[in-house]
Amino acid sequence: MKTHLVTAAVLIGFSSLAFASDDKPGPDWMSPEQVTQRLQAAGYSNITGLEADDGHWEGKGVKEGKIMEFHVDPKSGAITKEEADN
Repeated sequence: MKTHLVTAAVLIGFSSLAFASDDKPGPDWMSPEQVTQRLQAAGYSNITGLEADDGHWEGKGVKEGKIMEFHVDPKSGAITKEEADN
């Protein structure tokens, strides 16, 4: 029984490391500056909170007078999600 608990604890520890790595930019990701330039070209201003999360860049900015939340593909710079921030 103790062996199973130790095994479970080790597996949980390794899985949390995998999730943590999703919150750091990968070596082949666009830099925050490059992402900001892409967002500005797409009509965003006042970009804040740009951070790596779950395998993409995310943050907030103003577009067409509205505060928006966005996700950006880290390799292509494509905006993959946009929605009004409530």
